[in-house]
Amino acid sequence: MVNLRTASVFGLIMTTSLSACGQNAPPPAPPAPSVGVVTLGTEATTLFTELPGRVAAVETSEVRPQINGLVRKRLFEEGSLVHAGQPLYQIDDAPYRAALGTAQGNLANAQATIRSTQLQFERYQRLSKINAVSGQDADNADASAQQAKASVQAMRAAVDAARVNLGYTTIRAPISGRIGRSLVTVGALVQSGQATALAAIQRLDSVYVDVTESASDLLDLREAMQSGSVTRDGAGSARVQLILPNGQTYPIEGKLAFSEVTVDQTSGSVTLRASFPNPKGLLLPGMYVRAKLVEGVRQQAILAPQEGVTRNERGEAVAMVVGADNKVEQRTLTTAQAIGNKWVVTKGLKAGDRLIVEGLVNLQPGTVVQPHAPQQVTATAKSGN
Repeated sequence: MVNLRTASVFGLIMTTSLSACGQNAPPPAPPAPSVGVVTLGTEATTLFTELPGRVAAVETSEVRPQINGLVRKRLFEEGSLVHAGQPLYQIDDAPYRAALGTAQGNLANAQATIRSTQLQFERYQRLSKINAVSGQDADNADASAQQAKASVQAMRAAVDAARVNLGYTTIRAPISGRIGRSLVTVGALVQSGQATALAAIQRLDSVYVDVTESASDLLDLREAMQSGSVTRDGAGSARVQLILPNGQTYPIEGKLAFSEVTVDQTSGSVTLRASFPNPKGLLLPGMYVRAKLVEGVRQQAILAPQEGVTRNERGEAVAMVVGADNKVEQRTLTTAQAIGNKWVVTKGLKAGDRLIVEGLVNLQPGTVVQPHAPQQVTATAKSGN
């Protein structure tokens, strides 16, 4: 009996001891969080700059009268294509025909006068040699002949002027292009030098697109080109693409015509002008568009998926990378522009970095993680750990 009781007590003591030891044992460590990473590489990337712009006609001419008169006819269809020299309006020409006839009559009279004064001068010149007339009379006859010749020249000029004014009664197109609506009607009185144009003609077979780029962006590009990180390939440097107001891409590429030589003091921007063929007349003057300028090629660019780039409280671009011993590191980035779903990173990341693109929620720097290939993000560079 003593042995059984002793054994029972001993067993109870052992059970209690083992239970107490189990309660004091530390819990197992949680597994390291799993994150999806991509390993970044470098590649040559074409840089685009998208800028707002307006379409402008290559040539614009406002049709204005050069004489005074009543409009008798309109000789064109509004919105039609007109050619240089084509008649557009007919002004009442009766006063100008009469003025031409008067000038021609004055010329004929002057020509008749010059004949008589020349004969008189020659007669007085012979008589003055035999002292039949005074020398003063001979000089007066000479002056009269010269005045008659000058009068003929003036009358000829008057005839030419009257003929020109008569020609102005038919108002012709100064350039070829598409003409807009007529701002005057038949019977309207028009005047030379009036403020209101009769109509406007715009040449639209090719157009300009004027865009503005900030001077700071232009300087950054030039510095990158000087350092060799960005190069231009000649033909590609002048290419321009257009995004139309409906979001469609204009099918024909344009070329950069020139850039302004001064910076606008109010906006700090530089005006760039591109030219585009417009064979179908799709681009209209005043249309708002967005121009994509091919600035150059950045050699060995780092392209980071946008899923791996966030913003901190200061608005800076930041990213998490897997460093040594699979510990998380935070990097502050400098981004140039977005290309597709990736950022062009100029500072903060380098080739070979393992950028975290999945599992970023509540992830803190210094955390040990288990990297793996991402499930959703496909990087240009190779992905995985």
